[in-house]
Amino acid sequence: MSAEDLLSLIFITGGGLALFLFGIHIMTGGLRAVAGERLRAVLALATRNRIAGLSLGTTLGFLIHSSAASVMTVGLVNAGLIRLAGSLPILFGANIGTTLSMQVVSLRLTDLAFVAIAVGFAVSMTAPRESIRQGGRAFLGIGILFLGMEIMSDAIEPHRDAMRPWLEHVDGSTWSGMLLGILAAGLFTGIIQSSGATIGMCFVLISAGVFTELQQVYPLVLGAHMGTSATALLASIGARIEARRAAFGNLAFNSFNTLLALAAAPLFLRVIPLTADSLIHQTANLHTAVMVVAAVLLLPFVGFYAATIEKLTPSGKPSVPGTHLAPELTPTPENALRAAVKELKRCASICRQSLECERGLLKDFDKSTARTIRMNEEVVNEIKGTFKNYLAALTRRYLSRRQALFAKYLNHIVGDLERIGDHIANMAELAQRLSQTGQSEALQRKIVDPLFDIHQKAERTLQAVEVSMDTEGNEFPEKGAAILRARDAYVETSAAFRKELDETVARHEMNAATGMILSEYVISCDRLVRHCKMIAIEQQQPFFKFKDTKLGRVAKPLE
Repeated sequence: MSAEDLLSLIFITGGGLALFLFGIHIMTGGLRAVAGERLRAVLALATRNRIAGLSLGTTLGFLIHSSAASVMTVGLVNAGLIRLAGSLPILFGANIGTTLSMQVVSLRLTDLAFVAIAVGFAVSMTAPRESIRQGGRAFLGIGILFLGMEIMSDAIEPHRDAMRPWLEHVDGSTWSGMLLGILAAGLFTGIIQSSGATIGMCFVLISAGVFTELQQVYPLVLGAHMGTSATALLASIGARIEARRAAFGNLAFNSFNTLLALAAAPLFLRVIPLTADSLIHQTANLHTAVMVVAAVLLLPFVGFYAATIEKLTPSGKPSVPGTHLAPELTPTPENALRAAVKELKRCASICRQSLECERGLLKDFDKSTARTIRMNEEVVNEIKGTFKNYLAALTRRYLSRRQALFAKYLNHIVGDLERIGDHIANMAELAQRLSQTGQSEALQRKIVDPLFDIHQKAERTLQAVEVSMDTEGNEFPEKGAAILRARDAYVETSAAFRKELDETVARHEMNAATGMILSEYVISCDRLVRHCKMIAIEQQQPFFKFKDTKLGRVAKPLE
């Protein structure tokens, strides 16, 4: 192969791979949008049952692939919305679901690629309903995916004889070939962060005639299983120990199924060829069979599996409080509303912890602290999504006038808390920019030190919000008044700081760039406190209260 041919092969194959990955991205994005929040709504219910969790995970994996599904699951564990033992069946299923999506890819409908692209694009641009438009996007992604595979196959086929010597060492018939293939495919999958890309490349090499036997692709399939765990591991960096344990559990599952397939290689190599005549379909069937067998073997022992992971990953920190949004409470609205207020208190506590962490960034910016704040923002976002689904399930039952208005107030409050989390994250980014301005120590004492007083009063206001969510008693109006008093103290301090900041910039004691950063910082802090005020106003509404006499009373579903 000449240098020119080699360069052409690299670029054409790389372009085809890019189209393949882009097609997967568009396809899974469209399918996920069609599913919408319905998957999240059933998630809490599914984690109560292993089979349901496995089924949901399989659905997630099929729609958005295992990497994205595992990241989503790890995020929910990090938010305390599901526990480790409940997340494991979902992670098992996510890996199975990805293999099912690759079964669709193995059909190799390349002749219909342009039809799918044309129809999918037309539907995504002209359909009257959003769900239909997103379905069109998924169809468009499928067409792009198949087009990318066809481009790669056409580019590789003329050079298959030249490529065979390079790939002949990847062979499942020898231990050295098996380990080399697993390592190479694992690294490739980890870098690309898509097991589908590795399996898709196997399909391409088979179609081009480079691979002709199952034993050649056997180690590459196993390597894809190992490499796909990298995404969840990366997503868990900086997260709470529960999330890191879930990511480790996903890695352990893929390690188990890889070792299982290594030990049972003679059996798989004998049985899988009986399932299909085409080597492409045999590869897809192997991909699915290994995952399914491993999940079936481990699912009955999920409790022991979770306990083992916890022992292997000890932590000196206490466990993060879990969610209070138990789905079984929704038939009893009063109990569900009390649980919702407790969840708001948990959410407010996370925001307050982030704000306390953020204060330290003003004098000494630390990347790990900033990462913790970003992770906490994601936690609050997850809580908001689950909270709204919980309220939606609650409102499908008959509610009294007070209960209906109470639910409306709580819906507003969770939105305010989510915005508070956003403002804290923005303040952390501004603190980083401030640390890069290189202000003098004199300026630090003159401006940044007084900023601590503003920050402290903002913390007191947010702390008052957290305290106000105590479900013991019905003193919500009084607690709301305490938030407003803390807010008034903040406003007075903020106004004085703004005036001093303007005078400092006007005297040229501070450059305009630093002045703008500080101004943006105070604006974000002001907005944070404004949302606290809105929460206090909601709490002072006459129907923001519990009735203990209605605890345990079941409400009929709406017809």
